[in-house]
Amino acid sequence: MSEGSKGSSLAFGQVVIGPPGSGKTTYCHGMQEFMGRIGRKVTVVNLDPANEVMPYQCAVDIAELITLPDVMENLKLGPNGGLIYCMEYLEANFDWLQEKLAAFRGHYYLFDCPGQVELYTHHDALKNVFAQLAKWNFRLAAVHLVDSHYCTDPGKFISVLCTSLSTMLHVELPHVNVLSKMDLIEQYGKLGKSLCKRDTWNWAASGVNYLFRYRDVQGDVQGTGVNLTGFFNLQIAFRVSWCFPAAFNLDYYTEVLDLSYLVDHLASDPFFRNYRRLNEKLVEVIEDYSLVSFVPLNVQVMQQEEWGRENRECWICSQQVW
Repeated sequence: MSEGSKGSSLAFGQVVIGPPGSGKTTYCHGMQEFMGRIGRKVTVVNLDPANEVMPYQCAVDIAELITLPDVMENLKLGPNGGLIYCMEYLEANFDWLQEKLAAFRGHYYLFDCPGQVELYTHHDALKNVFAQLAKWNFRLAAVHLVDSHYCTDPGKFISVLCTSLSTMLHVELPHVNVLSKMDLIEQYGKLGKSLCKRDTWNWAASGVNYLFRYRDVQGDVQGTGVNLTGFFNLQIAFRVSWCFPAAFNLDYYTEVLDLSYLVDHLASDPFFRNYRRLNEKLVEVIEDYSLVSFVPLNVQVMQQEEWGRENRECWICSQQVW
């Protein structure tokens, strides 16, 4: 794994990132158990200096190098500043990390990262760590976990989309966004079977005979009495009125479908109505990049079939062959 060594073997793995409490450590534990069941050697590397409770078997722990409580006490820093200092300290001590990782050649690596958003959106310390790992012939995928309860609040979901997009652009790794804790989502409100996208168009098409009753002299088509302008306007009206009263379904959030629905839904709230133009511009940026989508995950479901899809996407991103 020496830097610049073309002959050294490739190593594959995932860097597990995301906001605090999104389930990164739980994910690493579940993934370690899953890989053990399929006979894969796996090494979990804890890069979170604030992580004191690790349910998984930790092979490399940054606490051997530096801990957040020590930094906060000795340098009089808060938790956010302390985490940034710890990552900069790790960046300055690559030789320690290289020596620790060299003992696990041939393993699949899981890097459990800190839960501070700034480290993934604009600070360069962790990004430089990932870049250094690439120089050591690591082929990594970023697994970005987001708590699924944000799907129950359209305002928060727009924030999640912005954060995810910013993280994807900044980290510069093959990337999988994951909606974690799917087993808990209905504690915050049920996801509805709303008539959005394809469902709404199918419903509108089934009501075409009803819509044909509407006629306008300028819109008649070959004397049939069908006004195409009125027809499509009515379709749009039905899409809006039938979609917004219910919560959006899961596919809407995972595939990040037409976000104009989300903006209109927020505009129905008196508070968010004042920020409609801001929300429209944020949504416009997200849709222009067209990069963000999500994979739902219930880490408690350990069947290989369920984990297969998620694990396969992560391994494809890291160029791993099953």
